[in-house]
Amino acid sequence: TAESQVVGPHQPVVAFVDDDVILPCHVEPAEDVTAEILEWTRSDLNPRFVHVWRSGQDLVNTRNPSYRGRTSLFINELKHGNISLKLSRVKLSDEGTYECSFPLMGKKSFVKLVVASDAATSPVISLSGIDKNRGGVVLQCESAGWYPEPELLWLDGEGNLLSAGPTETLRGPDDLYTVSSRVTVEKRHS
Repeated sequence: TAESQVVGPHQPVVAFVDDDVILPCHVEPAEDVTAEILEWTRSDLNPRFVHVWRSGQDLVNTRNPSYRGRTSLFINELKHGNISLKLSRVKLSDEGTYECSFPLMGKKSFVKLVVASDAATSPVISLSGIDKNRGGVVLQCESAGWYPEPELLWLDGEGNLLSAGPTETLRGPDDLYTVSSRVTVEKRHS
């Protein structure tokens, strides 16, 4: 109806790689939208369609191939105005801004999805060498499987920041980051 509006979340939705996530969106006030044309899209994709509902059914052929078999609506909830999208087996490439819209009514809302990896390995610290000039040891720290790109900091036993060499960052073919850094620790004379 003319008074209704499409409402999305006020904050970004955060999901981890391989999780299932719900991109919340609903019509206010609640009304039956089963017979409407509903589109979930991402403007940065070609084709931009993530999920399309038309004439009471899903249109699979219009969907961007990267989303095939991974999206679904809560069909029994459409009659109550729930137009949320379930996205299964989240990938890093799913990160972005989604538009949930009724194109014929010109009503829409946006949902920002932020994707993170929880596959990061615990940092491994190893002895990298000895700095004879400064009378200390060189330690190296490395950790892999991060997304987004992490910040690596060295702290001493009291929690003070140590000045370390530059952090080396590698982005793998899976788009996950590996970071490593070295620091020289001098022997304290007590």
